[in-house]
Amino acid sequence: MSWPSGLGIALTEPSVSSIAHTETGDIARIFQERHVVSQGLHQRHIQMIGLAGTVGSGLFLNSGQALAMGGPLGAFLGYSIMGLAVSSVVLIIGEMGTLVPLSGGPVRYSELFLDPAMSFANGWNQVCSYLVTIPAEIVAASILVEFWSSVSSAVWITVFGILILVTALLFIRFYGELEFVFAMLKIVLIIGVDIMALVITCGGGPSGQSIGFRYWKNPGPFVQYLGINGSLGRFLGFWSTLNNATFAYAGVQNITLAGAETRSPKRAIPKASRRILIRIFIFYVLSIFMIGLVIPSNDPYLIHTTGTASQSPFVLAANRAGIRDIPSIINAAIIASAWSAGNSFMLFGSRILFGMAMQGSAPAFFVRLNCFRVPYAAITFFGLFMCLGYMVVSNTAVTVFSWLQALVGVSTLIDWIVICVVYLRFYYGCKKQRIDRHKELPWAAPFQPFSTWASLVLFLLLLFTGGFSTFIRGHWNAERFVSAYINIPIFLILYFGYKWWGKTHIITLRKIPIVGLMQFSLSQEASEPEPPPKRKFEKFNILWS
Repeated sequence: MSWPSGLGIALTEPSVSSIAHTETGDIARIFQERHVVSQGLHQRHIQMIGLAGTVGSGLFLNSGQALAMGGPLGAFLGYSIMGLAVSSVVLIIGEMGTLVPLSGGPVRYSELFLDPAMSFANGWNQVCSYLVTIPAEIVAASILVEFWSSVSSAVWITVFGILILVTALLFIRFYGELEFVFAMLKIVLIIGVDIMALVITCGGGPSGQSIGFRYWKNPGPFVQYLGINGSLGRFLGFWSTLNNATFAYAGVQNITLAGAETRSPKRAIPKASRRILIRIFIFYVLSIFMIGLVIPSNDPYLIHTTGTASQSPFVLAANRAGIRDIPSIINAAIIASAWSAGNSFMLFGSRILFGMAMQGSAPAFFVRLNCFRVPYAAITFFGLFMCLGYMVVSNTAVTVFSWLQALVGVSTLIDWIVICVVYLRFYYGCKKQRIDRHKELPWAAPFQPFSTWASLVLFLLLLFTGGFSTFIRGHWNAERFVSAYINIPIFLILYFGYKWWGKTHIITLRKIPIVGLMQFSLSQEASEPEPPPKRKFEKFNILWS
């Protein structure tokens, strides 16, 4: 495939079938994309995007559902366990992304370390997911605006859609700066609502009533899920919180999707990866713990879906304590988070499609770049599907749109599973080729391969039990069953269909081109400038370097 002639570049990418036998020259041609796209994402952008870029309405609005399903202790355990599993995914993504900083991230690693068919299947699985989730975030933002205004949702869908499209088509540096600001706002909001919850718990609210661990005692630390009594009901409530946490953590693995547009990836990506545990503890685990202190799990408003700030457990806690004006502040912050998430998903989806086009798994049209050196063709393609958001204007279409969202929701689990499998092939490929990861690779993730194996087992269990409630007597729901499992046969059809059509094979451990990638990585180290020394108060900055 050829690069767009308008850029004056005459590079030809190696075919998919040749990747398994890449030599150093072929690998150099693969990395040529780093010279034609703009490296506008700096170290602080990557670290802040990794720190808070994907924190969105899932934490601020839907975390209360985890409390209602599992109780305060069940929700806390669910978010903690999933946080550890997802941290492992981010760490291994950081190891592979530091070695292979290309557009498309995990999709490209599948091609190089496992099987081009796996890259094709997971790539299109993710593309289809973002085609729906981008308009979903726009719809969420438009509904949030209705908290203050009665103007039609279609107007706000148009406004937010245009803003996301314009942001995506400009310099990647502009996106980085915008997300940097959004990340800071979200960090301030999370810290603020956690402090508010602590004050309420200690009796510092207008009512002056101390709560402590009252709600852990009554109605209790766990919930009898679906009315099932005993330990089984409590366990199923806890297990359901794992699925809720899955959607809250969705997107954390995407810090390397714009790897080709990242400056100094050997420093930026590892630092963003190493701080994932801090982010998960402060932003998710601590927040869900504080929610369990200030709201009882049997509060009927926890499962009352409004789409506005009134649904947030933090707002419910403020109303209970008699604190005014909190809903408007949180609503404004969640609007910014929804817009930020839409920007992030546009970047993720377009870079996956661009990377797939680079490797021959998508039409060559999608490699075209504009004058700002961003893939405008891929961005425009996702922009067209933002029109799905207008479906919410019709009452009958709302159900269809919600169903589409549910259909692609499980794609996050599939993506994590594929990442774990690809990394294990990479890890054992290093073993087979007698490569010392900690000494010879640019950066090696800790706790391997044990944490990856543990995460893989957990993700597989969640994938096959995602619709467990439909198998309980009296709780059958055809739509829930289909949305929980339809992605599995679709993914398998894409994988085996491409294997048959492209005659691809799983790359043997000895033929995984790790040595060639290492040699090329070493040759690029001289081109990365040394970071300037920290001055004065910069030494105390723990958010970015």
